[in-house]
Amino acid sequence: MIQLAALLLAICPPGPRDNCVVDGDTFWLSGEKVRVENIDTPEIEGKCARERGLAIRARDRLLELLNSGDVVMRRSGTDRYGRTLARIRVNGRDVGETLVAEGLARRWEGRRREWCG
Repeated sequence: MIQLAALLLAICPPGPRDNCVVDGDTFWLSGEKVRVENIDTPEIEGKCARERGLAIRARDRLLELLNSGDVVMRRSGTDRYGRTLARIRVNGRDVGETLVAEGLARRWEGRRREWCG
């Protein structure tokens, strides 16, 4: 477990990335690519306008949450892409559960589901 003061992340630009948010469930922190493990969010390059719009909102909300207070990151391993899987809490609140409650993510059920249907 790692505990950090409020982060100062930005939206990831093209090219090399560090200390930035990629999308609604992935961010870079000090050279480590982190995947919020308990959720699935829409893809920025999604299949329809609805998915792409939700993806932007989820990314922006994750950025806002990570920058809003004390962050606790509890790592649990890596995924098939080499990203660190972690539960993230900000000010004691689970970030994934917050995104789910706000309709910007779904609980991870072991596979991706369509956002365009």
